Amino acid sequence: MKELIDSFLDYLSVERALAKNTIAAYRQDLNMYLDFMIKRKIEALSRINKNDIVEFMLFEKDNGISPTSISRRLAAIRMFHRFLSRERVIKSDPTVLIDSPKLWKKVPDTLSLNEVEALIGQPQARDRQGARDKAILETLYATGMRVSESTDLKTNNVNLDIGFLRCIGKGNKERIIPLGKKAIQSIKRYLEFSRPYFLKKKTSECLFISRSGARLSRQSVWKLIKRYAKEAKIKKPIKVHTLRHSFATHLLERGADLRSVQEMLGHSNISTTQIYTHIDKERLKTVHKQFHPRP
Repeated sequence: MKELIDSFLDYLSVERALAKNTIAAYRQDLNMYLDFMIKRKIEALSRINKNDIVEFMLFEKDNGISPTSISRRLAAIRMFHRFLSRERVIKSDPTVLIDSPKLWKKVPDTLSLNEVEALIGQPQARDRQGARDKAILETLYATGMRVSESTDLKTNNVNLDIGFLRCIGKGNKERIIPLGKKAIQSIKRYLEFSRPYFLKKKTSECLFISRSGARLSRQSVWKLIKRYAKEAKIKKPIKVHTLRHSFATHLLERGADLRSVQEMLGHSNISTTQIYTHIDKERLKTVHKQFHPRP
């Protein structure tokens, strides 16, 4: 069964061009799924039925796994069984009649404008690493890019003259995102002051690099975000996509249309973007009081 997981993940990588992080998540989910089946003495994929999969989902729920994570695992299981059915490893797909757990769409954690300013203001542009870190933070907030997309960003994907960058997102989908003046200034400072010093005699096509001239990892960027948030004394939980969430929320709060934000974020489904359309309750109350005939 483990060999079939490898075949399925190869298919996702080659045929579907899914990101490495997505494939790694699918591998983890499917290994947990098959381990559960093996413990139930089910050692052939053809013997798995709908009830077995439902039992796995209930087991996950009883162990405190969130509905979001269970739904993600079910998505991996669905794709796996569809692949097995198409390859005629199994006669029928047991996931066809299984409903996804109902999800409460949680509003993502975001920073206020003042908190964003405090965060981005922590790196010292006089320092070479500080100039790089400031450029990274400015770029993440200016574009709403995923952290993994920023580490994959190439120098030839950025046009500072016209203020746009070309982002390669999930499934190798390309999108064009505008850059603001502050991000452009920070990137220029980094390119002139820091990057040549880090490279020395090396070459790299990656925009953001480490002090040794190597490509920055996703984990390195995540660590610097957490460090500067701590230095800025931000008390809110900081997650890997906090700046991405803040970018989308701040745009929509200021009147940006949903379709444009969807395009910049690289969401294939607009319902994913709609979670950012929460409106401050106090503002709603103010509008209601101002315009309702019987306030």
